[in-house]
Amino acid sequence: MSFEAGARTAWHTHPLGQTLIVTAGLGMVQQQGQAARAIRPGDVVTIPANVRHWHGAGPDGPMTHVAIAEKEDGISVAWQDKVTDQDYRAALASVGPGAPAAARAYPRSETLSARQRALPLIAAFTATSDMPRLNAALNRGLDAGLTISEAKEVLVQLYAYAGFPRSLNALGELLKVVEARRQRGIQDAQGRDAGMTVATGNELIMAGRANQTEISGGPVQGAVFEFAPVINQFLQAHLFGDIFERDNLDWQSRELATVGALAATPGAEAQLRSHMRASLRVGLSAAQLRQLVQALADGVGPEVASRASEALAQALAAASKDRT
Repeated sequence: MSFEAGARTAWHTHPLGQTLIVTAGLGMVQQQGQAARAIRPGDVVTIPANVRHWHGAGPDGPMTHVAIAEKEDGISVAWQDKVTDQDYRAALASVGPGAPAAARAYPRSETLSARQRALPLIAAFTATSDMPRLNAALNRGLDAGLTISEAKEVLVQLYAYAGFPRSLNALGELLKVVEARRQRGIQDAQGRDAGMTVATGNELIMAGRANQTEISGGPVQGAVFEFAPVINQFLQAHLFGDIFERDNLDWQSRELATVGALAATPGAEAQLRSHMRASLRVGLSAAQLRQLVQALADGVGPEVASRASEALAQALAAASKDRT
């Protein structure tokens, strides 16, 4: 069964329940009285008998699934009222930050919060192994409401951009910061650990490919990936799969951290441009990204801010061209 973008079933029930196996695309399923759930290739969804529900594609592309429902007295389904556009939008808004991007409702703002402003500075000092300034940035981030779990997640993610040694050193510095604050009587919020069960094997590749495609604005291809296809497999399975599937840090925060790390890394200008564009795709506004550049200028240095500013200008120009 295939659905075009935004298409969905009516509300309905099955006398013996139903099993959905998603084979392509990203979508949503919702049971009566529950928040909508995002679904992606490889997901298996079990609907209990006689539970009112609906399912369909996300807003940005088609979705295909296998639907299995046995008959009772010759009847397998009881159709009910339509899922209205208002129902659909409400379901879309209820899907959380760990969900597939096609079913994600990104928060929109023109201003970075203090917590968000802390992320690129933490990332920049991690990438440059500047432990004294990282210590100060971590303290400011925790003061601004960053949870310990979120701070750890940022530093874990950064090994993909700055390498294991810098990531491990930064985690060690965070441990010192948290302990020192505890001794001063500061009880920082622990936050929650990643709650999603990350897929494995081919399901992980498919989930990572979907995430990569959304963040990149289309399938990633090019001469480098043709020359060494295994690098894209690693990107899809590990960076965009294992890491970006974790739901204890939203994608906007992940991109703010990534931009900060890449801006602090000479020679990574191409990747910085890509992630500036990705930041726009995950709902960060041009005004917020200008504030990011200013935060780097004020807190890190002019050279780092200059690289970020140039990448932002190119990203905005490309986005404007795409709209025309």
